[in-house]
Amino acid sequence: MRGRICIVTGANSGIGKATALGLAEMGAAVVMLCRDRRRGEAARAEIRERSGNDAVDLMLADLSVQTSIRGFVEEFKRAYGRLHVLVNNAGVIAARRTVTADGLEMTFAVNYLAPFLLTNLLLDVLKANAPARVVNVAGSFHRMAAVNFEDLQFEENYGVARAGSRSKLALILFTYELARRLGGTAVTANCLHPGAVRTGISKGLRWYLRAPAFIMRPFFLSPEEGASTSIYLASSPAVEAVTGKYFSKMKEAKSSPASYDGAVAQRLWRVSEELTNLERDAR
Repeated sequence: MRGRICIVTGANSGIGKATALGLAEMGAAVVMLCRDRRRGEAARAEIRERSGNDAVDLMLADLSVQTSIRGFVEEFKRAYGRLHVLVNNAGVIAARRTVTADGLEMTFAVNYLAPFLLTNLLLDVLKANAPARVVNVAGSFHRMAAVNFEDLQFEENYGVARAGSRSKLALILFTYELARRLGGTAVTANCLHPGAVRTGISKGLRWYLRAPAFIMRPFFLSPEEGASTSIYLASSPAVEAVTGKYFSKMKEAKSSPASYDGAVAQRLWRVSEELTNLERDAR
């Protein structure tokens, strides 16, 4: 991984931090994309010390705000101009329906639309520096979901589990459609289930929603164990030519039947372009 530049979103804690550390230990230059400067600086200092790698940078963006994502991309391209690996790891769980500055439901915006926009805005540098990889951290909860185009923003019947599972299904549909569109470019796109991992993502939920995870916590994976598949997909020569796949425990696995619906994936792409004003960026 020496000489390769990687972006890891949500890299100040949990799986993202462990992924950034693992890639830094391999010698990669790692850009940690975080929202909070204080927490990001603390994590960067720890990763530099533990890895012995000074090529660990911190850049800031609020992934719930599309202008912030665009600002990060412009700053990154000015500072680096090259990119080999993008790990879309950051995610949220919103106990109540919350609307972003762009008027979008928070879980859908951060867990799905942010990776969609960020990846598309970085495709030019990924293609220019191929072989390159896009790694999307999804999860097994997508199996509970279906895409409802009549209520993508959960304006009706919002639920924590429903919103989270649909956002992850959308991310997998995006991965497969992205891989199809990138055919022949030497840029791969894969997604993964990290396993049940001890992270702080549920800390904002009400106690009765956190209770099951708290009870099962001793049986959960550590963040380092949860990051193993992300690191594998970002770095292993064994998957350099593999694309459009779903992985669990560093092995190919099957995602839900709904995730393989190509017509839904293409429609979702078109809707996502509209919700992110992506066509404006292409002009």
